[in-house]
Amino acid sequence: IIGGLDSPSEGEVNSLGMDLKNTSHGERAELRRSQMGFIFQSHHLLPQCTVMENVLVPTLAHGQATAADEERGRRLLERVDLGDRLAHRPGQLSGGERQRVAVVRALINQPKLLLADEPTGALDQATADKLGQLLVELNQEENVTLITVTHSTDLANRMMRTLELLDGQLA
Repeated sequence: IIGGLDSPSEGEVNSLGMDLKNTSHGERAELRRSQMGFIFQSHHLLPQCTVMENVLVPTLAHGQATAADEERGRRLLERVDLGDRLAHRPGQLSGGERQRVAVVRALINQPKLLLADEPTGALDQATADKLGQLLVELNQEENVTLITVTHSTDLANRMMRTLELLDGQLA
């Protein structure tokens, strides 16, 4: 709901200054495109595209990817230790590498808000730890608000603020 992918059944939802309950589908899409990044539980990379092409997909909403977009993508991929994998396809990557590509893809348009749904859920502990640390670092370095939904207490403990949902109530 915060990301404007679903509408609330009641109440008010204000995300990045926009009342999401009283906006059109197009207005919510523009908000997502221009100010949000999403990291889904499953990376949702396009198997026929290279790592760099997957990273640049969100930039296509502006038209064609620019040289500046490609340079930012390259820098971010190097930051997540994938600088040597730009031409690889998702099937040639490990699960952790695919998830790191998804993180970079979510950051390519310099969002103000990054929403992550169980970003470490399908990863082994060591890879999950590295990705959790990376999210915290990128949150600070990119000056992006990070909202993470997780069952991992290790990941939750890395966050600046933690809220818990118990039996449908915010605790």
